[in-house]
Amino acid sequence: MAREQREAVVAVLRRGERLLAIRRGPAVARPGYWQPLSGKVEPGESQEQAVVREVHEEVGLTVVPEAKVWESETDDHRFRLHWWTARADTGEVVPDPREVAETRWVTPGEFLALDPVFDGDREFFERILPEL
Repeated sequence: MAREQREAVVAVLRRGERLLAIRRGPAVARPGYWQPLSGKVEPGESQEQAVVREVHEEVGLTVVPEAKVWESETDDHRFRLHWWTARADTGEVVPDPREVAETRWVTPGEFLALDPVFDGDREFFERILPEL
């Protein structure tokens, strides 16, 4: 029997023309992958609240969610991903070293050159983001 899909958010953090890419840290599944920030939606929490909380926990930034722009699912189908854009105009990135090995502000083209990245993230940057 299939497990129930859990809800998660992906935060596409923008600062000018760049967005924040993180490399997954040692304490999480699939370490080493580059991706936008993401995390589970906790019970009773809205997607916007999850974006704000997860970003703060993982990189210490206070962000303002803007809009939900896409939905996808993880390649193992365990999570439905709700993609949100969010502004991170100020503040220093302070990664949680267990969850985040490295951070970079990149252009969408630079993101696509990172390796490895998940197929769903690649689809977002190639197909969805240019339309936003």
